[in-house]
Amino acid sequence: MRIFQARQMTSSSSSAHQPLPADNKVVIFVKRPGENNAPTIDCFDVVPIDSPSEKDITSDQCIVRTLFLSVDPAQRCRMNPSTGVDYLGPYEIGEPVDGMEGVGVVERVGSACTLEVGDLVTGCIRLWTWTKYFVCDSSDLVKVNLPSSRNFSPSVILSCAGLSGITALLGIRKKALIDRSRPQTIVVSGAAGSCGSLAGQIARIEGCSKVIGICGSDDKCTVLKREFGFNDTINYKTENVSERLGHLAPEGIDIYWDNVGGVISDDVIRAMNNEGRVVLCGQIAVYNTDLPYPPPLPEHTTKIIKERNIQRERYLVLMYKDEIDEAVAQLSEWLQQDKIKVKETIYDGLNAAPSAFVDMMNGKNIGKMLIRP
Repeated sequence: MRIFQARQMTSSSSSAHQPLPADNKVVIFVKRPGENNAPTIDCFDVVPIDSPSEKDITSDQCIVRTLFLSVDPAQRCRMNPSTGVDYLGPYEIGEPVDGMEGVGVVERVGSACTLEVGDLVTGCIRLWTWTKYFVCDSSDLVKVNLPSSRNFSPSVILSCAGLSGITALLGIRKKALIDRSRPQTIVVSGAAGSCGSLAGQIARIEGCSKVIGICGSDDKCTVLKREFGFNDTINYKTENVSERLGHLAPEGIDIYWDNVGGVISDDVIRAMNNEGRVVLCGQIAVYNTDLPYPPPLPEHTTKIIKERNIQRERYLVLMYKDEIDEAVAQLSEWLQQDKIKVKETIYDGLNAAPSAFVDMMNGKNIGKMLIRP
C-alpha cells in the first residue's frame, strides 16, 4: 500500500541484540457496560506483561513497538455480547482489547521476515492489540513511509490516511454523489470528530458550495470554521438545530453525512431537499442502546424520506476494498498540499487508554482520538 513518498527510517544495528524495555503493558476487557449503558473506565484494566524477545518469534515474524493506537466508536459495539455485524466480533471478558488500527516500528525480525528493523508499519488484515510490544506475522503488516519534505508525525497514518480518512473519501465519492454543475449544501453531524472533519473538507474539495458542521461545543465550532474551512456551524447543545438550519440553509440541504443518528438526524432530514442523499456513516447517539444498526427511524422521518425520495443507505468502507490504495494515495497528496488538515487528541500512556475511549464516546476529542503508549 502506498501511503506517502519514501523515507527510510533508521535504527542502530546493535539494537537487535539488546533486550527490549521491561515496561510492557496490555489493556484487558473486564466488564460489559450493558447494552443500554455508557461505557466506563472500569470496563477495562491495564496490566503489566513481559516484553517479547527474539526467542518468541519464528523466522517470518517480527516484534513491533506501538507508536500510536486508534480509538474508534465502533469499539463500543464490541463491548456487547453481540456486535450486530458480521465483520467484527465482540470482546471477550479477560481478553486483551484490540482496536481498529495502529502504527508502530519494527524492533526485531526473524531470519525470513520481509520487514527490517526500523520499518514503520501499520496493520493490513489484523486488528491492533492495545499493548506496547507484540509479536506479529510480517504478512499482517504493511510498511509505510513518511515524506522527507515535511515533518509529519507517524500519527497522520491514522488521523489522515487511516480508516477515518478512507471512510470519508470513499463515502463522499460513492454515496454523496455531489453535482459540481450546481450549488450543493452538505451538513455533517459529529463534524469535529476524525471522520466528520475530513468528510466536510473532502466535500468542499469535491464540489459542495456550502458545508455546515454540527458539533457539541463552541471551541469545536471555532475549529471547524477557522481550521477546517466549514462555512457555518451549529452547537447542538446550545442552539436549536432545526431553527439554525433554516437560517443557514434556506435553500435546503442536498447531502447529509450522518455520524450520530437520533434527534439531530431527524432535524436535518426534515430540512432536506427532494432527491437528497443521506450517507449513513455512524450512529453514535444510539451506540449505548440495544437498538439494531442502523436503528429504526421515527414514523414522521420515514415519511419525509419516502415523500421526497431521499436516498438513505448504510455505508461500509469494506464495500470498496479494491479502491482503498487509491484513496490513501489521494488523501496523502491532499495532506501534503495542505488541501486537508487534521487535528489529533492524544492521551499518553496505556494507563490512559480507558479514559481515552470513554472520553471519545463522550465527545471530548477534536479530530482523531489516539493513544501514545
